[in-house]
Amino acid sequence: MNATLEARELNATHRCDACGAQAYVRVVLESTGGELLFCAHHARANEEKLRPLAATWQDETQHIGA
Repeated sequence: MNATLEARELNATHRCDACGAQAYVRVVLESTGGELLFCAHHARANEEKLRPLAATWQDETQHIGA
């Protein structure tokens, strides 16, 4: 996995792929290297299905409300 990709912080321009809200979780899929962005709500809703497929799971939900 590219260290540069993993180190990139999410910011207000990153939007949830499911609803368009600000993204706080980046999931990089192991099989394709594709990237999914989720708000905290949709990350939790899809975590059980996606964790086994993820090469990386970048969770920045600690920044909510900061």
